[in-house]
Amino acid sequence: MRYLVRAKLKPGKKQALLNAIDTQTLGQGSIAGDEYFRNMQDARLCPDQTARWVEVCYCPAPLQEEKPYWEEYFHLAKIQDAHDRRKCRDENGSESWACGDCHCTERLENKLKSASQPFLAILRDQTQD
Repeated sequence: MRYLVRAKLKPGKKQALLNAIDTQTLGQGSIAGDEYFRNMQDARLCPDQTARWVEVCYCPAPLQEEKPYWEEYFHLAKIQDAHDRRKCRDENGSESWACGDCHCTERLENKLKSASQPFLAILRDQTQD
């Protein structure tokens, strides 16, 4: 399934998050692997100061495995289905592991890109000031 994640960076965690990304230790030990890096690359900073991204997750509960890794740096404000769950090929059993190569959230992801700024670029700019 794909989820729209809204998260607010915890105070004092900017540099720690950047270090974890740069040293490729973000999510270390998680079965989600490089998904954390893709999420941060795609994350957008919205006017309400939440970072938003679409995350692929195969857990029985949304981000069940990933939450502890994200909660080290973020307050997870909201996690919601990124598209109609009934149409998810992995979720409805028509194609296992379909979410990895699916384009079902392409419209949502393009909307995020056009309406907000890249979270990671802004974070890097803020730490250089």
